[in-house]
Amino acid sequence: MFSSRFSVKGKTRWSVAAAGFAATALMLSACGGGGDIGGGSASDGPSGDVDCSAFEQYGQFEGETVSLFSSIREVEADQLQQTFDEFSECTGIDVQHNGVGEFESQVVVQVEGGNAPDLAIFPQPGLLQRMVKDGHVIPAPDAVEKNVDEGWSEDWKAYGTVDGEFYAAPLMASVKSFVWYSPSMFAEGGYEIPETWQELLDLTEQIAKDNEGTDVKPWCAGIESGGATGWPATDWVEDLVLRSAGGDVYDKWISHEIPFDDPEIVKATEEVGKILRDDRYVNGGIGDARSIATTSFNDGGLPILDGQCYMYRMASFYEAQWPEGTDVSPEGDAFAFYLPGMTADEKPLLTAGEFVGAFNDREATQAVQAYMASSEWANTRVEIGGVTSANKGVDPTLATSDVLRLAMELLQDDTAVARFDGSDLMPSEVGAGSFWTAMTQWLNGEKDVPTVLGEIEASWPTN
Repeated sequence: MFSSRFSVKGKTRWSVAAAGFAATALMLSACGGGGDIGGGSASDGPSGDVDCSAFEQYGQFEGETVSLFSSIREVEADQLQQTFDEFSECTGIDVQHNGVGEFESQVVVQVEGGNAPDLAIFPQPGLLQRMVKDGHVIPAPDAVEKNVDEGWSEDWKAYGTVDGEFYAAPLMASVKSFVWYSPSMFAEGGYEIPETWQELLDLTEQIAKDNEGTDVKPWCAGIESGGATGWPATDWVEDLVLRSAGGDVYDKWISHEIPFDDPEIVKATEEVGKILRDDRYVNGGIGDARSIATTSFNDGGLPILDGQCYMYRMASFYEAQWPEGTDVSPEGDAFAFYLPGMTADEKPLLTAGEFVGAFNDREATQAVQAYMASSEWANTRVEIGGVTSANKGVDPTLATSDVLRLAMELLQDDTAVARFDGSDLMPSEVGAGSFWTAMTQWLNGEKDVPTVLGEIEASWPTN
């Protein structure tokens, strides 16, 4: 869930509802292009000192409103709203964003109830495909496709394509294969950044021994995320399938060419359990292993700052969750390293992202969708901070931290064995349903690995 969006997963990633922020206008340089969009009535023009030349292609829509629905909340919702400041002032379109914690279920309820938003940001291609096949999301206009063809790879475009027709443009991207850690605690303990999975397990055991008799643990973890509870655990499994079984098995798994409870998947899940199901290793500053199921993923890594745990596996977008003033750097309060492969030479990468689909063909809706598909929007959002993008038109120097720059380098590495978040690509009944639920039950100590994987397999739709 890139999760993948990245991945982002792209999944539901925030725990407190927030929407409709009136953000301070950002004076960002214009870049990027896009196709021409029609326009409504002429505007009287922007009221502030804003260069509107970059937005002329989108037309004038004085007084029109476009609604945008997503799972994005808290700080990220505020930052998302900021990306529309100059666009709104120049085009006259008031973009009203609403982010909810129950997006995956609520977007279906709203659409089927005849109350669809104009646009939605889908964290899972599987959910997008469902909405397309049910006749709700409409094909993307030419201007949107033009921007995607210019800025994104064919693989990223394919995630927003259903049965050969293009529907939704990639928005943001994230790297899932990261471990956040405390540089100071590593230095004090004399610990090295592991370069293989076995080295990571050995490090985990060494930290546990060195802190025996205390409440300090090698790892902290949290998978609670409202209606999307469980997705961080699916990320762990996906990363380990990619590492222990390889890209070919991963592809067969997510497309159901092999069963969900295939021996390779069982093996990968049990590797995850070596960390997440061991009370000696988790959950620093919070509780025993079972506490992972009830700990918010937003709060899961924060015990690192209190010296109660050393590591937290979470995607690049977690940087935005650190409290204001946190020094995120190799010598600071927190930093991140790449989740290692089975060997030092193997660099498998789990990614995620979000995709913007439309429920109507209003010209104002198309204008906003085209802008969000442009490199200009991507550069604006990256410069605001806290996110990465796989858009080829993004200037990497705009990334606001070393971690985000590293993530962008990994995303742009053509030699990496990269795969999109598996649960985001699976049918939504599984990827945003039984997989999440089963992982939560497993980590809560209710069921063992063969049982939960067998139940997921039984839930896979037959058509």
